[in-house]
Amino acid sequence: MTYSDKGARVADYLARFAVTQGRRYGEPFTVLPWQREFLIGAFAPGVNEAALSVARGNGKTALMGGVAAQAVLPDSPLHEPRAETCIVAASHDQGGILFDHMLAYLAPAIDADPRAFRVINNAARRGVEYRETGAVVRLLSSDFKRAHGLAPASVLLDEPAQWPASGDGMVAALRTARGKIPDSRIVSLGTRARSSTHWFNRRLDGGSGANIYVQSHHATDLDDFTNPEQWRLANPSLEHMPDLEAVIADEAREAEADPGALASFQALRLNGGVSDVANQDMLEDAGRWRAALSREPAEREGQPVFGLDLGGAAAMSSVVACWRTGRLETLCMFGGDPDLATRAKRDGSGDLYSLAHGADELLVSGRRIPDVAELLDEAARRFGEPAALVCDRWRLAELKDTLDAERWGAVRLITRGQGFKDGSDAVRAWRKNSIAGNIYPAGPCILLTAALGTAVTVSDPAGNEKLAKHREGGRRQNSRDDVVAAALLAVEYGLEKRPPEDTSLGVVL
Repeated sequence: MTYSDKGARVADYLARFAVTQGRRYGEPFTVLPWQREFLIGAFAPGVNEAALSVARGNGKTALMGGVAAQAVLPDSPLHEPRAETCIVAASHDQGGILFDHMLAYLAPAIDADPRAFRVINNAARRGVEYRETGAVVRLLSSDFKRAHGLAPASVLLDEPAQWPASGDGMVAALRTARGKIPDSRIVSLGTRARSSTHWFNRRLDGGSGANIYVQSHHATDLDDFTNPEQWRLANPSLEHMPDLEAVIADEAREAEADPGALASFQALRLNGGVSDVANQDMLEDAGRWRAALSREPAEREGQPVFGLDLGGAAAMSSVVACWRTGRLETLCMFGGDPDLATRAKRDGSGDLYSLAHGADELLVSGRRIPDVAELLDEAARRFGEPAALVCDRWRLAELKDTLDAERWGAVRLITRGQGFKDGSDAVRAWRKNSIAGNIYPAGPCILLTAALGTAVTVSDPAGNEKLAKHREGGRRQNSRDDVVAAALLAVEYGLEKRPPEDTSLGVVL
């Protein structure tokens, strides 16, 4: 290959960009050998389709973000007047990750001459145009109906293994549209699909041809998952990313102890194939939780972190306190109407609520819905002043008003989403610390134990897990997961992401 090759020039241009996140933030983009190899193959003369598959965390999204950015920079080898480049992903949100990488690379040019670019970046539409030449990059979902009328010069297909079944229609439509523009090109990138019949796997397994370039990095023996050689086959960036190797080694040890973690490790870290349907699994192993209950509770040391899950009239609200020692204590509350006996009959929970109430783990509010101020005041009285309060965004405005009114406003409030991104972090933190024996429940934990017996996680096609609600994964509507949700947040921030303690926050209990 000579320097005049387009792919080599694309790779060299990437060095003009700065790394936009991580420990190398602000440094020049470094094209790794496997990335240069792919760019040279994908942009070789005569090639009109390329496919890249590599395990998660190796920088493929950052690479393709840099490629997309070049389409609207007039001095780059990929810029063509009035050329349209399409980023296509399973959903608008999924594709937004690659789009945001592209915008970060473009930021210096846009800041230097804002009038030269037209940027649309909202919930409905995302796109960037270089006004003088009309070159444009736009983001589309994998709905094939959106392909009508397209005539793209370049198409970047992001994580096709995660697309719904209707995505096959989108691929067919884009391949047809490609013929409208000479030398147009489709580039697919992502982790492998679980099914060998998926179109992305068929493309990968078909190998390179006269008009197609394929590069797939994946383990050859998924059962040999503790072998660093298998890690390197799927992770060509490993020798250049020491942090990635440390994470993979840690996850491999976790996968040895937890079959639920093994499937995700094989799919994402060994590039063994992700499923295009949601899977479900138990959050906690029953034997492991029994062992935790039998251990001597750890001491209260320092300030706890409160995980909070608020319920409405039909559900309980829960606070779980987690200390840096791993000690867990719980406190839950129902509204006063209906009474516990009626609730138990309706939920089919037997004497669970009466037992928890008798053990002083379950309170009954004087209001129809659990009283937030009453619950937090009692939690602070029992567990002490928290270092932080972690919750999802349900009833968040009411919670903030309560904190301000009750002079809790100085407490560090951390909010989390309920989707797969935040949920996966919480599930992973729980499993990691449970497997390591770092969780020490104090007291009988009646409600938490009962809820863990039915707590199910669901996973997205990328293997990210979150706690299932009654509408997901076949979960029963009367299963009380409120206290589990609070426990996940408490452990995630009490043990994994612990905020600094500050005894001078000024909370009045």
